[in-house]
Amino acid sequence: MKILIVDDERAIRYSLKEILEMEGYAVETAENGLEGLEKAQKEKYDAIFCDIKMPQMDGTEMLSKVMEEGIETPVVMVSGHADISTAVDCIKRGAFDFIEKPLDLNRILITLKNATDKASLVKETKILKKKIYGREMVGESQPIGHLKDMIQKVAPTQASVLITGPNGSGKELVAQSIYQLSPRSMMPFVEVNCAAIPSELIDSELFGHKKGSFTSAIKDHKGKFEQADGGTIFLDEIGDMSLAAQAKVLRVLQERKLTPVGGDKEITVDVRVIAATNKDLKEEISKGNFREDLYHRLSVIVLKVPALDERKEDIPLLIEHFSKQISSESGKPVREFEPAAMTLLKERSWPGNIRELRNVVERLLILGGSPVTAQDVKDYAF
Repeated sequence: MKILIVDDERAIRYSLKEILEMEGYAVETAENGLEGLEKAQKEKYDAIFCDIKMPQMDGTEMLSKVMEEGIETPVVMVSGHADISTAVDCIKRGAFDFIEKPLDLNRILITLKNATDKASLVKETKILKKKIYGREMVGESQPIGHLKDMIQKVAPTQASVLITGPNGSGKELVAQSIYQLSPRSMMPFVEVNCAAIPSELIDSELFGHKKGSFTSAIKDHKGKFEQADGGTIFLDEIGDMSLAAQAKVLRVLQERKLTPVGGDKEITVDVRVIAATNKDLKEEISKGNFREDLYHRLSVIVLKVPALDERKEDIPLLIEHFSKQISSESGKPVREFEPAAMTLLKERSWPGNIRELRNVVERLLILGGSPVTAQDVKDYAF
């Protein structure tokens, strides 16, 4: 395991380095926050010990930069001049722990073990989430390339995002990609299909309810916003939400507070909102079906997912991807598509977008030959 020690005192750097090397760790050092940040940006460390008072860039500034850039290494802050408020501030900024000087060997080793254990747990969790949310955005066309670039820029921020595009185009996948690349990726990702919840239940689903607040409320229920606290909530089909529910969502976005149905106490929540719709919300506003103030809250960033007919050059890549995916799920060998079959699939229109294409590929793999021919496409695809 590799450790980075950032301290302007030479004696501290080398005594701590010597101790950790005797314990079997590989250790590198930096004499100020600026040098430490540069090393953390270039190298992967299992833990960083960082002093607070240093020239050029102090430890709290370095910690903030590490957090902002999404560097996942646990940072342990070290100081001989700090008080409780400083320690609390460091933890709020994202530090794993805080140790006072003079350094105690046992405390150092225990903290280091806990930090590296946490790092391993984070890594395992990311692997599991990749399995759950592991669908990749396939394509090399200009529209999809632009969308990927936008996701990379938007994901690290806290901005609300509105995803637009036709049904079946992959809006949910875009939302999951933003979440995975965001600083909130270790916190919950809660999906809500606004069109699927009856209007009389939307308040309870989104904001929760207290026991006895209505006939079937036999116990307290935590709503979707509270479930997503610290993480991300994805409001799919937001254009189908009732005006009454829209007003309450707007309040949560403005005040970061909600009140469960039947409750008398406000609950504070910290949630990033990603919304999606296949409707033209500006048109819905003009019809009186959608609140303009909510639209402006949600549309800090607007991402348009292109229809499949706008990116037909991606169809061969998508077919190859789906073929491998479906074959892996079924445990059968991957089958090829003849060029003529691929041409027919590229030439047709896809009103159902990516979802329709995947269904057609699965149908052809079940009913077609090996390889899948143009005649298979004519017989089974349309």
